[in-house]
Amino acid sequence: MTADELANSDFIRSGKRLLALELLMQQGAFPDVVREAQEIVDLVLKGMLRAIGIDPPKWHDVGPILLDHAAKLPPALQPELEPLAQASRRLRRDREAAFYGEIDLIPEQVFVRAAAQQALDAARHAVQCVQHLQPAGRTR
Repeated sequence: MTADELANSDFIRSGKRLLALELLMQQGAFPDVVREAQEIVDLVLKGMLRAIGIDPPKWHDVGPILLDHAAKLPPALQPELEPLAQASRRLRRDREAAFYGEIDLIPEQVFVRAAAQQALDAARHAVQCVQHLQPAGRTR
C-alpha cells in the first residue's frame, strides 16, 4: 500500500465514521460523540500528512505537525488548517475523559449537548476539508 492509498483510506474511513457520529448525537450519547469526533479529526489530519509524504507519528494530536508543513497543502486548504489544529488539540485533551471518566468526572455530566455539538462540527469540518486532497472521482 502506498502513502496515497493509505491517506485515501483514512479519508474514506473518516467519512464513514462521521455517519456513526451523527447517530450517536441523535441518541444523546454526548461523551461518545466527543471521543469519536477526536478519532475522525485524527484520521483526517494524519491522512493529510500522508497525502503530502509525511509519515504521521502515533499520537493523537498532529495539528502542530500539519501547521509546520502547511505550505505543502493546497491553497484552498490553507485557511482551514489553524481551525483543524485547534480542534485536534481540544479533542485530544477531552478524549480520555469523555471515554473513561474519573471518580470525580462523570462523562455524561461534563460532556453535554453543547460539547458534543462542538465536537461534531469539528469532525464535519475535517471531513469536508478532505475534498481538497482526494483524487477526482473518489468519494468518501
